[in-house]
Amino acid sequence: MGPSWSSFVGSSIVGEPVPRDHQQSDAEFRRRRWVAALTLVIGSGLLGWSLRLPPGDPLFYLATALLAGCWVVGALLSGPLHLGYIRRHRSIRQHSADGLVRPWFAALLLGLTVVTLFVLGALVVRQVPPLRAAVNAVLDHARLGSFAVVAVIAVVNGLAEELFFRGALFAAIGRRQPVLVSTAVYTLTTVTSGNAMLVFAALVLGLLVALQRRMTGGLLAPMITHLTWSLGMLFLLPPILG
Repeated sequence: MGPSWSSFVGSSIVGEPVPRDHQQSDAEFRRRRWVAALTLVIGSGLLGWSLRLPPGDPLFYLATALLAGCWVVGALLSGPLHLGYIRRHRSIRQHSADGLVRPWFAALLLGLTVVTLFVLGALVVRQVPPLRAAVNAVLDHARLGSFAVVAVIAVVNGLAEELFFRGALFAAIGRRQPVLVSTAVYTLTTVTSGNAMLVFAALVLGLLVALQRRMTGGLLAPMITHLTWSLGMLFLLPPILG
C-alpha cells in the first residue's frame, strides 16, 4: 500500500476533525437524548429477535424491515443530521472555497480495506469449527432465503444503522468520548443476537465508522464504509466458508 492510499484512508479516521458548527440548545439536546434512548431499547429488541429467527423463516424479512424503520424513524425524530466533510487531498481535482469536500473516495477505500482484513480473517476462521459455525449462522439467512432480498436488507439496514448510531446516538452522547461510548453501545446492542462473531464484527466496524464520524462531522463516510463492508461480506464470505 503506497503513501497515497494511507493518506486517503488515514485522513478520514485520524487527525484534527474538520471545523463545523452543530450546536443545539439544551432543550433540543435533551430531546435528542430521550429519543435516542427509546429508539435504542426498541431497536435492540428487534435486532435480537431478527437474528434469532431460524434461516429461511419469512418472519426474518418482517423483523429486519421493522428494525430498519426503527433506526430511521428514531434518527430523524432526534434532530438534525449532517453528511460531513473531509479536507481536500492534494491529488483530487476538486475545488471548494474552504478546502473541504465530501469523503466519498476515502470512505470507499477504508471500506475495501476492512473487507480485505475480514476476508483474511475468514481464512483463519474457517479452520476453527465453532467460529465458522457462528459466521455461517448469519450467512445462512442468505443461503436459505432470497439472496436478492437479503442483499437489499444489508443495504437498507446498513444505512439505517449509520443514521441512528453515528447520527442520532453519536450526537446525543455529547462531547465526552462519543467514539468510545457509541462503539460500546453499538457492540453491546449486537449481544442480543447471541452470536460472538457478530459482536466482534460490530466492535471493529463500529470503532472505525465512529472515528470517521468524529473526523468528518457527518454520516456520509460511515455509510459508504458500512455498505462496502456489508456487501463485501455477503458476497465473499459464503464461498470462503463453504
